[in-house]
Amino acid sequence: MNRRAGSPLDRLVRAVRGFVALRVRTLGSRIALLYVALLAVVMAVTIAVASSGIARFARETAERDLAANARVFDQIIATRQKQLADSGEVVAHDFGFREAFATGDAPTLVSALQSLRDRAGASEAAIVQLDGSVIASGPGHPINGAALLNRLENGADRGVIRLGRAQALAAAVPIEMPDLAGWLVLAKTLGPADMAQLARLSAVPVEARVVDRAELGNGLGAVALGRIAEVEGSRGGKLVRVSAVASLQDGSAPRLVLAHSLEAAMARYTMLRIVLALIGMIGLIAGAIAAIRLSRGIARPLRSLADAARAYGEGAVSKVRVEGAAEVRSLALSFNSMVDAVEEREQQIMHASLHDVLTGLPNRRFFIEKLDRAVARQNAQHRTLVAFIDIDDFKAINDAMGHPVGDELLRTVALALQDRFPDAMVARFGGDEFGLLLPGLDPASDCTALARVLETGLNREMVIDGRSILVSASVGIAIGPQDADTADALLKCADLALYRAKSDGKGAYHFFEPELDAEASRRRRMEIDLRHAIRDGDFELYFQPLFSISQNRVKGFEALMRWPHKEHGMVSPTVFIPIAEESGLIVQLGEWALREACRQAAQWPDDISVAVNISPRQLVADGLATCVTQTLAQTGLPAARLELEITESVFIGNVEKTLKILHSLQALGVRVALDDFGTGYSSLSYLRSFPFNKIKIDQSFVRALGEGDSARAIVRAITTLADALDMETLAEGVETQEWLDTLRSEGCDMIQGYLISRPVPGRDVARLLAVQNGSEARRAAG
Repeated sequence: MNRRAGSPLDRLVRAVRGFVALRVRTLGSRIALLYVALLAVVMAVTIAVASSGIARFARETAERDLAANARVFDQIIATRQKQLADSGEVVAHDFGFREAFATGDAPTLVSALQSLRDRAGASEAAIVQLDGSVIASGPGHPINGAALLNRLENGADRGVIRLGRAQALAAAVPIEMPDLAGWLVLAKTLGPADMAQLARLSAVPVEARVVDRAELGNGLGAVALGRIAEVEGSRGGKLVRVSAVASLQDGSAPRLVLAHSLEAAMARYTMLRIVLALIGMIGLIAGAIAAIRLSRGIARPLRSLADAARAYGEGAVSKVRVEGAAEVRSLALSFNSMVDAVEEREQQIMHASLHDVLTGLPNRRFFIEKLDRAVARQNAQHRTLVAFIDIDDFKAINDAMGHPVGDELLRTVALALQDRFPDAMVARFGGDEFGLLLPGLDPASDCTALARVLETGLNREMVIDGRSILVSASVGIAIGPQDADTADALLKCADLALYRAKSDGKGAYHFFEPELDAEASRRRRMEIDLRHAIRDGDFELYFQPLFSISQNRVKGFEALMRWPHKEHGMVSPTVFIPIAEESGLIVQLGEWALREACRQAAQWPDDISVAVNISPRQLVADGLATCVTQTLAQTGLPAARLELEITESVFIGNVEKTLKILHSLQALGVRVALDDFGTGYSSLSYLRSFPFNKIKIDQSFVRALGEGDSARAIVRAITTLADALDMETLAEGVETQEWLDTLRSEGCDMIQGYLISRPVPGRDVARLLAVQNGSEARRAAG
């Protein structure tokens, strides 16, 4: 139905159109409209290009992740097959097994096969005879011996076979008596549950399965081996990689299929796209607002404002005369207010540039300016005292009680310093460091008394936000001109003295001594030598035995780093490890120690493990789990033979992140031990939230065993707790038979110390094991 031409709605539409046309005819409106339109086009094109780039980057990242995971799967499959082969090797060379096979003792053979299957974690263990017949461990997973016979006779010993309806990893070991009499075959199925367990070791979510080439279907069958292709699945597109797997059975062509969802790959960038769209929208809105504001002022008289602005830019404080139309008066008032605000802001900026925002104290820049003037006037009769103050363990307080409490503690310390030294300049340098400047001290001033006032004023209990906190602070003091005659040198002296105060146990003060400068130089040279030693591979690993009391044998070794310095001889770890921690070199050192320890341990007997220390800095660094995985794959060392030792200090800070990293390491099959238990930041909640495999009792408790019953009670409590949590206990620093007997009576599982052996080079491990085994054999014979 048509509307009448003169209806109220028609008149309203014509009025709106006329108003819009009138507004657009103005210069300011046309500029604003053109500006917004251009900005909208630029924003749209930018977002489209960025979105396309994100999609391309996500796909390329997913392809790289899938290719990397394929290599990891190949290594894991090879490792599993080697483990099966190693288990079969032991039985195939067993005299009793070969005798039963030679005599046709079927019950004994079946029993041996069942035991081998259970011990190796295999799905089936069987004997394939030369005629293709099979002696199986039991019903359930029959092996087609005839289908395997051709490959076995041609020398193949590892591959994939059919086990019922499932694909299975298989390893074959020849049975020689001494001529070839058959093959011992172990197989482990690769069903959905098995592949899902392997997929959990992947860095990205993947679907993994092993199928025969005939079962791939049209979509996967067309994918070239080793290539990554995109196929459509029931849940959308996904990236697929198909690779060939060795077969041990005629008529079978197994393929490893890895799939990664494109939707999952793109999901990681969803938030980025949303943020990108929001930025575009905000930019468009901001641009529209700017265009409108700009258009409003284009047609207004701006000459006087331009002249005033030019004069102000040249340094003259010039204001605009307020007159004319309302818009001009408003603009003039705004300009004048801006001039006043800029002047005030400059004053605020000047104050902010010289003062700390949190405490209101002068900052380091202001402190140095005052120090420069004080040093210029100092002499033997007018000395300058500079003190550096650092709150001990401030990070731990921040992490435990929160940043608001930490900020209030800093303000409280600032007030305490100002109250104790009203005539001095107190400054905050940043973080938990403060500076104190006392210029014009006469020779009779007792600087030691001043230091004691600082010590007693800071090392005390303070009430922060209704809670009592025991505060400890370290102080380094330098006095000019006797210690230095320039501001920079005086600050350096105070800093060295502070470092010595913290090294001596914290909560104390220390005056500068010339030896401190020499020590700092020595540490710098040591750090340089340390970098060269890492580059040149000058480090060595020594190994100290871990002895089982109950089994009366060595079960493993702890890897200990040693540095044979080219000039200074063997450098103690107590010297170079702290330097490596401070400089960050400990991460490189730790990775080298991990790889070298696993390389050497792979050559030891299968029942001997190796323990490697992991520093807190190395634990929180990115890539530790990847480094462990790659090391195990490269060296062939089973994960169960590697033990990583951490100290309790790793729980300071982000406990949730630390526990996540530890769980990921344990998921690889690696054992995790808690070192120096009871000496740091122990909490029973950590033992409950993470299942450590072993607790190492610190040697300080072992040495105290002969001093009274308290140490025995502590050891007993630790062993009882560990036993309840299904954890092993190991006592460190055992040096006497008496200590060993006491630890045995208190339920300790293992010991480590000079009573068993000092740390030995890697080349002497085999000899030490031979000596230990010989001693064990003599004790058994006796």
